[in-house]
Amino acid sequence: MGRAPECTTLDQLIAAVRSGESRVLVVHGAPGVGKSALLDHLEDAGAGLRTLRAVGVESEMELPFATLHQLCVPLLDRLPALPAPQRAAVETVFGMRTGTPPQLFLVGLAVLSLLSDASESGPVLCVVDDAQWMDQASAQVLGFVARRLLAESVALVFGARVRTQHLLGLPELEVAGLHKADALALLESTTHARLDPHIRDRIVAEAKGNPLALLELPRERTVTQLAGGYGLLQTDTLPTRIEHSFLDRIAVLPRQSQLLLLVAAAEPIGDPALVWGAAEKLGVTPGTALDDETDQLVSFDVRVTFRHPLVRSAVYRNAEDADRRAVHLALAEVTDARTDPDRRAWHLASAAAGPDETVAAELERSAGRAQARGGMAAAAAFLQRSVALTIDPAQRAERAVAAADASVRAGDPAAARRYVDIADLDADSELLRARIQLVRGRIAQAAGFNNEAPPILLAAAQRLESFDMDLARETYLLAWGAAAWGAADAENLVTISETIRELPPPQGNPRPIDLVLEACALLVTEGLDTAITTLRLAMDALVDLPVPDVLGWGWAACGLSPAVWSEQIMLETYSRAAEVVRAAGILTELPIYLASLGAATSLIGDFTAAAGIVAESEGLAAATGIPLAPYTTLILTAMQGKEDEAAAVIAATIEQTSADGQLTGVTTAHWAAAVLYNGLARYEEALSAARASTRIAQLVVSVWVLPELIEAAVRVGDDKAAHEALDHLVAAAEAGDTDWSHGILARCRALLADETADDLYRESIERLQRTLMRPELARAHLLYGEWLRRQSRRVDARRELRTAYDMFVAIGMAAFAERARRELLASGEKIRKRTVETTENDLTPQERQIALLVGEGLSNPEVGARLFLSPRTVEWHLRKIFTKLSITSRRQLRDALPHAE
Repeated sequence: MGRAPECTTLDQLIAAVRSGESRVLVVHGAPGVGKSALLDHLEDAGAGLRTLRAVGVESEMELPFATLHQLCVPLLDRLPALPAPQRAAVETVFGMRTGTPPQLFLVGLAVLSLLSDASESGPVLCVVDDAQWMDQASAQVLGFVARRLLAESVALVFGARVRTQHLLGLPELEVAGLHKADALALLESTTHARLDPHIRDRIVAEAKGNPLALLELPRERTVTQLAGGYGLLQTDTLPTRIEHSFLDRIAVLPRQSQLLLLVAAAEPIGDPALVWGAAEKLGVTPGTALDDETDQLVSFDVRVTFRHPLVRSAVYRNAEDADRRAVHLALAEVTDARTDPDRRAWHLASAAAGPDETVAAELERSAGRAQARGGMAAAAAFLQRSVALTIDPAQRAERAVAAADASVRAGDPAAARRYVDIADLDADSELLRARIQLVRGRIAQAAGFNNEAPPILLAAAQRLESFDMDLARETYLLAWGAAAWGAADAENLVTISETIRELPPPQGNPRPIDLVLEACALLVTEGLDTAITTLRLAMDALVDLPVPDVLGWGWAACGLSPAVWSEQIMLETYSRAAEVVRAAGILTELPIYLASLGAATSLIGDFTAAAGIVAESEGLAAATGIPLAPYTTLILTAMQGKEDEAAAVIAATIEQTSADGQLTGVTTAHWAAAVLYNGLARYEEALSAARASTRIAQLVVSVWVLPELIEAAVRVGDDKAAHEALDHLVAAAEAGDTDWSHGILARCRALLADETADDLYRESIERLQRTLMRPELARAHLLYGEWLRRQSRRVDARRELRTAYDMFVAIGMAAFAERARRELLASGEKIRKRTVETTENDLTPQERQIALLVGEGLSNPEVGARLFLSPRTVEWHLRKIFTKLSITSRRQLRDALPHAE
């Protein structure tokens, strides 16, 4: 038969899971082609496996986590074994407790842990049919889980008409129907009339091998119609014709049977008590509604199930509007308002024939509950429906702006724009108009760091001042952050900063946000020299920033830490913020913090940790789809001197971020190029890249690139460019007044000095030795050694160059190490080329990150929570890591991997 290859594939899947492997498969194809039959076969083949099953229901698509709840109910007894944040996430989204809405990815990690735990006692088979009708939250979570199953004995199989966004890229099996011979055999087995061969061939061709079509299309035709082919071939699509074949059967049923089928189609969870309770409200009883024909369409057992999904959709879509409303009203009346208020509200909304304030208010309350469970897409759907049922213009505007805000946070900016426009039409107060503008700013911000969001957020902040100064100040900071990260138009940043300076001083002692706001404004309008005192106060506040503030506006303050030239403060601020955001599960903002932390970690020469951050960032980007420039990868590969890899990342980043308006990405890419080419001693290219970086007024990077510009300009003989860059560097470095800033400044001054060069190089080395900036110290030794050789002080030069070479090799800076080696050879030193130490050890980036975290003492569940893996997958990776590193215990990992000193 035509399904043999598919069945073989599914049998192989079951065999693999029985042997301890993970498998994921999306079985997709047209309605009626046999997907459900294949999934039934899968369950039969998996006899003895623990089977979890869920079905997507079209009328339940707006209820958050509905499909996921079906799948996970049998596993909820395992919740106490989960880490507290994961347990709280599941309990919150399933309404078992109240709390802060968790991020979907934290819920996904919890479900992954539940499945992993369940598989410890035997293989687990998870089947999700009609996956195209999963609610968005469930689809995101299960897509996340599917991409992270690795070492668990778990099979996760989806049946879907089409591959939805969250299932794209997963292993798939397209069910294309029966081969012609099998189709002919099936057709002949179900028709009593002898078919004309031409008519028979035409039916088979028209059915395209679809088994349900071959079974259903001839069912109600007369012998004459079958013989002549009349009435079989329509001009509409095949799925519609199949639905019509079911509708033809339904049309001859008694009225009560039709109503019963409609109740069953509208009740999504298949609860017989609810179905019969609603049916009774409509005067339908089992004795009058059930017969042999209805039994062929729907089954009443522990759950109410349709014989085929197309029966449900055919019944519901083709019912009269009045009947649908009556059925939903009956279902609302029998749904418990205390235990299931949201489903009751949805039924009431579907029963409403026009505006209804009572129902609209109930939907608004449902939106609040959905948002509390982290179902932002469901909250948006409830609010959108609430707007449609609201007749009072002022109330409609309030609900519309809430719907717009929920929609943009749910990742649907198109819907957000529609509802913010509705709110704009009905807004009758200045406060509401200000809130509308704030939402418009968030919509613009959702498109990425570009030049559109800052002026909108600025205008919103100005309008909010008269009503809510706290919200206004937070909105000013969001506007400043959007402008500082994007840097597409320096005028935006200046205008925002000047406006902040004009705000009335806060009452009482300044809060962290007040210090940060003032520091931001001063940095832009007056420069670092004036802003430094306030900046340091702000940095002290950021290190211990309350968690709600970190989550609310912490990302906007990210760009401030480097301005004070303190690597300790920079690392502490970024590390704590990343931990807070990670622990809270706010994974949509975590990439911003990881980008900052990864760049800082690279700058101190801890390439192992930086590579781990790259692995985490890439995993997060794959899970969330968040577009952000690869900041850590840019700096890390440039400092490592990996020319081919770094050049490719630099070019791709410049192209992409230029198109997106993320000019911080452009600036960082050019800075990375300057570092790369200085290491390779290709100074013309380094100077060109450094100049490109300084042309964009980015607050931090355009300062950090100045030492690269000065070094390259001196090497190519462009003293004018070098002196101009030094003038800019002096102002920033002297204001910073740290060993880092003065060490860099002394090194750059030495490049342009004559008699004082020796003292300046010594000062640079002395100061940088008191910092964590090992790469900068190694470069100071290199430049000093190069200068000494040109002064014919070969013995002194060799000492500095050997020091530089050894440091570069230890850190992993291959290009700079080779530059130092060539200088040593030129000085007359015989030196054997050594392989630069790397953190690779044949480990993948993810393996390096796992090894690093385990070496720091984290348990497998803790590592899994950090990297969105199950504990069992972490253990699977550890076995490979031990083999590659030739070690046998977790205690040996710290010594097996190099760390920053």
